[in-house]
Amino acid sequence: MGLVRYSRWASRLKTLNSQTKPLLSFSSSSSFSSATTADNENPGRPGPPPIRVALTESFGRGVFATRKIETGELIHTAKPVLSHPSLSTIHKVCYCCLRKLKTTDSSQAQRVSFCSDECQRQAKGFHDMEMRADWSAYDDYCRSRGLKYPLLVKRLACMVMSRAAFANLLDILQPASLSPEMIVEMEEGFGLLRSAFENSNITGEQMSFLTKQWYIGVLARIRINAFRIELVGALYDDLLSSLAASIESEAAVGNAVYMLPSFYNHDCDPNAHIIWIENADARLKALRDVDEGEELRICYIDASMDHDARQSFLSHGFGFQCNCHRCLTGD
Repeated sequence: MGLVRYSRWASRLKTLNSQTKPLLSFSSSSSFSSATTADNENPGRPGPPPIRVALTESFGRGVFATRKIETGELIHTAKPVLSHPSLSTIHKVCYCCLRKLKTTDSSQAQRVSFCSDECQRQAKGFHDMEMRADWSAYDDYCRSRGLKYPLLVKRLACMVMSRAAFANLLDILQPASLSPEMIVEMEEGFGLLRSAFENSNITGEQMSFLTKQWYIGVLARIRINAFRIELVGALYDDLLSSLAASIESEAAVGNAVYMLPSFYNHDCDPNAHIIWIENADARLKALRDVDEGEELRICYIDASMDHDARQSFLSHGFGFQCNCHRCLTGD
């Protein structure tokens, strides 16, 4: 998932029963917020976003509008529950929020940096634990195979050991289907991860959760729920400008997992869009007017690809055949 290019925004999604019982409800204290106000008595306090998570007719959970949402409206924002910079940008972005650093000290090229004291404080939940181990073999394993998601598993493991997160943090998310070849590769990564901790004298109760089953289960969920973070910059805060800029966006600065954005289903002609302005905080915006009760969908891939390419990419990458209006008409 990531920034995508859209060739059209014309088709309408089928409006589902607005009385479907919601699976999740939201409050302003959650890790995401809305641009709307909660009530007239608290004009400065953001209210819950105009959405609910409920069962769809055929795709499991989905996100639905609880009122009419206008084109370009900021639906909600979301902070990642898990993020990690890519290995190619690890010394160029904040090790916590993935914001691009203004300057890079060449003398400190082998050290990670933070964009602010606040990010450094937030990173205490994983950074101290990460710094105790030698990750050279694990990073080489990821780099040589072009893997990015094992880095997120490493970070979650460090968060769990630091008691900044529970081991079942991602259990609510849908896992990917894994081939025997994928499992063999994951087993190799698990061995390297566990060895890195054991070689740094982290053993016993601290590592009791870190089993092969846990590693593979987490990675299976990350595979189809992680987003590729491409920053468009503050200059493109406007929705239409950011869409145009995404065509020429720079390489991804990292990857992240979110709770609420992970519940959005796919459509090759979506009515919503996810963008990142300056850091890993996600912004969900409407691409067109959305009716109350209508399902909100984003595009997981580059929507400018032709029909066969989209079907192949979604089948191999996400494990489903797309039956959206655009695909059913052969567009």
